[in-house]
Amino acid sequence: MSDIVLQLQKINQRFDSVIQEIIVERDEITLEISAEQLPEVGLALRDETDFKFELLVDVCVVDYAEYGMSEWTTERSTLTGFERGVDTTGDLHPIAWNKPRFAVVYHLLSLTHNQRLRLRVFAKGETPQVPSVIKLWSAADWYEREAFDLYGVFFDGHPDLRRLLTDYGFVGHPFRKDFPLTGHVEVRYDASEGRVIYQPVTVTPRTLVPKTIRKTTNEAILTCFHKKPE
Repeated sequence: MSDIVLQLQKINQRFDSVIQEIIVERDEITLEISAEQLPEVGLALRDETDFKFELLVDVCVVDYAEYGMSEWTTERSTLTGFERGVDTTGDLHPIAWNKPRFAVVYHLLSLTHNQRLRLRVFAKGETPQVPSVIKLWSAADWYEREAFDLYGVFFDGHPDLRRLLTDYGFVGHPFRKDFPLTGHVEVRYDASEGRVIYQPVTVTPRTLVPKTIRKTTNEAILTCFHKKPE
């Protein structure tokens, strides 16, 4: 019996009553539970002999806004170009999504068993919120602050939930899908005032796709490849 199958059996037996979904992809397990069960399940995963996930490797957030509906969030992609498939021909179908917008994902590592586990919890509410796991894994401190800063997910019980990567006066959460790529404001140092000031964005949005093929360059390449030997 492989390690992944044995690990899966232990997880199913121990957490059968709280599992909302469990996925095995490329020999990696993703366990989905409710936010209310996170402290209890996290404690069991950390301390119980069958699991011993002592190390929290990372905490990240997934924004499922318009998941399966918009050009950049469908599962299938076109054979050419960079854009993803849009259901214009009837061949592609939107993904039915009935879960909250934000998921918090915890990447766990067991040094004892040399195993990994991905734990997923959906944040509910107008202000998305999940319990903090900082009392279970102290490494969650800055991970949760970063997730709060960039996605606006509130971690209930965190002792010092402040912005980490943006300015304290920053408005919004820049990794949310509805946040403009150019942002709302920009900052610069004003020598006359001797301080950093905010001002409206001066960057012009543009498409980073070349629209002109330089004929001379193209001809030079063709000449190089088709040059007859002397």
